[in-house]
Amino acid sequence: MDEIASSKNCKSCDSIDCMEPLAPPRKGIAVSSLWLTLLSWIAILGGCASKPQIEYDFQSGYGIADAQFARTISNLLGPPLIAGNSIKSLRNGAEIFPEMLAAIQSARKTINFETYIYWSGDIGKRFSDALAERAAAGVQVCVIIDSVGSDKMDKHSMSQMKDAGVHLVEYHPLQWFDIGSANRLNNRTHRKLLVVDGHLGFTGGVGIADVWDGNADSPKHWRDMHYRVEGPVVAQLQAAFLDNWMKTTGHVLDGVDHFPPLPEVGTQYAQVFKSGLEAGSASMELLFMLSIRSSQKSICIGSAYFVPDALIVKSLIQARKRGVKGRIIVPGSHIDEEVVRKASTGRWGELLKAGVEFYEYQPTMYHTKLLIVDDLWVSIGSSNMDNRSFRLNDEANLNVLDASFAAEQSRIFEEDLRNTKPITYERWKRRPAMDRILEGMANLFAPLL
Repeated sequence: MDEIASSKNCKSCDSIDCMEPLAPPRKGIAVSSLWLTLLSWIAILGGCASKPQIEYDFQSGYGIADAQFARTISNLLGPPLIAGNSIKSLRNGAEIFPEMLAAIQSARKTINFETYIYWSGDIGKRFSDALAERAAAGVQVCVIIDSVGSDKMDKHSMSQMKDAGVHLVEYHPLQWFDIGSANRLNNRTHRKLLVVDGHLGFTGGVGIADVWDGNADSPKHWRDMHYRVEGPVVAQLQAAFLDNWMKTTGHVLDGVDHFPPLPEVGTQYAQVFKSGLEAGSASMELLFMLSIRSSQKSICIGSAYFVPDALIVKSLIQARKRGVKGRIIVPGSHIDEEVVRKASTGRWGELLKAGVEFYEYQPTMYHTKLLIVDDLWVSIGSSNMDNRSFRLNDEANLNVLDASFAAEQSRIFEEDLRNTKPITYERWKRRPAMDRILEGMANLFAPLL
């Protein structure tokens, strides 16, 4: 991958608006997700495995509708749920990209943008053009892209943005010596965050690539969700971006241009929950476990990469024993990571036997990341239900405690169900022997998927 200039405060004026480059970084290694997995195994076999897994276990003793759930979510996990927000659901690229681009074009002071995937193509060019135009107009534009996820970003787009004044940095650019460091090699930023002028935010599942364009109407156009956010919780989105910005550049972005007063604009309670390898614990998994173990009626899960560990499986089975209905939508034959599909299907047996329902999405790649509990609690954002999201990646989810918002997400979930094929326990048991062999092989890589 081409060099991406990092930056530091100008020695003469100590201002981020006058950032000068650090010493040019070493060129990174363009690495696909398959190569990342293989290199990770080399690192682990070399004795540099990541931190030991923390196995949380508990019973919540209260439901989602109980005030104690909100107190626990706010204080045990944090940051607190805050009132007064308005969150708009956006389906597929046809709705998502125009809203994001319009927000960028409306910026007057600041744009902060973090993404895992940023690829060349029409969508990539439209975003590069928009970000470069705003930077050239005097808007402070700060962009974080992941070294691995954005390895298909062309040099021209990078140069165009940097030449226009965009402060573009690469998260954990890979070097040859990183092969001996499993932690750095595995730790990617998977967050999808856009904050404009400190008061308008976006988050969800989409990356910047042509595969997300359109309306999920063909295998070339993926199914996904993103969300437009206004209200006090936007400050938490901003803080999630700044977490990696400060770690990557050393700069602290503060002041009214990044944290303006944010009056209440709606009725929704929300929080932005972030996690990462440096925290030393599987905090995102703890969020999901607490949500599942507090369920009393229903759990709806949409997951692009559903490779549950024993704790998630146990939590879902316990919910079924309490009479909670569990339904899970996963990708079908259209999936970008077949090894993940095999690792996933190999783990469905106990869940299917317990009565958890599985549905494979048919028209195209299903990339949505969604958890709805008891028609009241919703978690959306970048995190999948797999070990990579729980223990390796930096993730950020928007959590919403609101019946009307949950009802809307449930309607969308039901509409997606119409385009799925149910997988029964009997059908799962009859899968071909070769599939079972491939599932077993894929699960050897599950800790890194």
